[in-house]
Amino acid sequence: MKLVTSGALDAFDIQILRELRRDGRISIQDLSERIGLSATPVARRLRQLEDQGIITGYCALIDEMKLGYEVSVFVSVQLDKQVDAALDQFEAAIQAFPEVVDCWLMTGNRDYLLRVATTGLAAFEAFLTGKLTKVPGVANIESSIPLRRVKSGVARTP
Repeated sequence: MKLVTSGALDAFDIQILRELRRDGRISIQDLSERIGLSATPVARRLRQLEDQGIITGYCALIDEMKLGYEVSVFVSVQLDKQVDAALDQFEAAIQAFPEVVDCWLMTGNRDYLLRVATTGLAAFEAFLTGKLTKVPGVANIESSIPLRRVKSGVARTP
């Protein structure tokens, strides 16, 4: 797969990405009308963006609050060892926890940053004490509760 930098994309490609970010279910015809290019070239460009791995998939954005997951908590995790086996073991454990929505390997004084979504503080406490603290190798955990989301995005586009 060829790495594509934003300089390799032209104005139409960038418009396609921006429109898809706003509405991933837009039809080829509507997309072509919005960017001022006929449907056939838009479909070809879309296929190329997918083939190049710039567009990695399509999904529905889900309102977690409406599903009852009213509390998000950011959790920093420090492991007792930063060796490949410990990282692999932690990452495998995290994959099994549906409460963990996002998990990032970090630089700095913490090894991982998680976003955990639960139905409330009691559910978060149950996750924390019943699951996360029991993962082998976890040395330190720090939780932060966000007050409100200031900005939300799916992906950055040029």
